[in-house]
Amino acid sequence: QVQLVESGGGLVQAGGSLRLSCAASGRASGPYNMGWFRQAPGKEREFVAAIKWTGGSTPYADSVKGRFTISRDNAKNTVYLQMNSLNPEDTAVYYCAAASSWAWPPKSYDYWGQGTQVTVSS
Repeated sequence: QVQLVESGGGLVQAGGSLRLSCAASGRASGPYNMGWFRQAPGKEREFVAAIKWTGGSTPYADSVKGRFTISRDNAKNTVYLQMNSLNPEDTAVYYCAAASSWAWPPKSYDYWGQGTQVTVSS
């Protein structure tokens, strides 16, 4: 079992920045590829970004490309999502997830955090 805990969400004005963190603990066997997803009210959970356990591949959703950056520190068992130039359409609950496979659909991920709210005001 892997436990994931997100932090860093909050309220920010349009154009601002936030950095989300996701700390992993529990079963050490892996390695795990990590992903960030988000879910806005009334919408399905959508892929935001992912990173291989090696850090060598980082795909992004088109809606965040050039604004968001995913990274990881395996020594700290933590993955980050730096979010710049935020706009109200980025408002959602953000989740991190871990997967033993390399894929992007939410159903491919084995473990999920509880989510952290990001609200961007106009």
